[in-house]
Amino acid sequence: MICFCVKNREVPVGKNRWNAWEQRKFAELFDTLANNTLSRAELTEETGIGRDVHYGDILVKFGECLSGVSELPFIAKDQTVKKFSSSRLQNGDVIIADTAEDETVGKCMEILEVQGEIVLAGLHTIPCRPREKFAPAYLGYFMNSSAYHDQLRPLMQGIKVTSISKSALQDTILVMPKSYDEQKQIGRLFLRLDHLITLHQRKCDELKTVKKFMLKNMFV
Repeated sequence: MICFCVKNREVPVGKNRWNAWEQRKFAELFDTLANNTLSRAELTEETGIGRDVHYGDILVKFGECLSGVSELPFIAKDQTVKKFSSSRLQNGDVIIADTAEDETVGKCMEILEVQGEIVLAGLHTIPCRPREKFAPAYLGYFMNSSAYHDQLRPLMQGIKVTSISKSALQDTILVMPKSYDEQKQIGRLFLRLDHLITLHQRKCDELKTVKKFMLKNMFV
């Protein structure tokens, strides 16, 4: 997880200077939306009128932010999409996985671009909509940081399967710059780091393939 270290501070407002940071309760910042309870068997990779954010994908497949929804599975039945149309996700929404087999419960994902598609929150998720505007990616990275996730550990319930409830989240604290521009710079920094990591990982994978080929064919 990302490690955020933040302190409240006052800085004079001016060119190239940041405002103070503030602490706010989850209950003050978010409204929660409805989620569906579709299993994997009710999703498809083929086609459909709506896409689904399954908790397993949040925990394993995706990172802190999702740019584009092309990798999300489709919902097999159109009537299900219509039933939950009032909870259609939009840019800036955060989806929290409320169940896991370990302490990764509470991992979340911010949607950066829905690209005009219908996207719904699925099984074992808590979809949250900010009541005020945040810079893209800030919430995704902060809410996956140890600064926030450590607050969730005492609230987790269960032994073999761990879960966290909507009510338990209400008093957790989020820390943020008052300056939208500062939030934007922080989000952009982590997005660039993720991009750099992806590029290096791709290069590493390519070199592993070359190595494997050479080991197989060089010593014939």
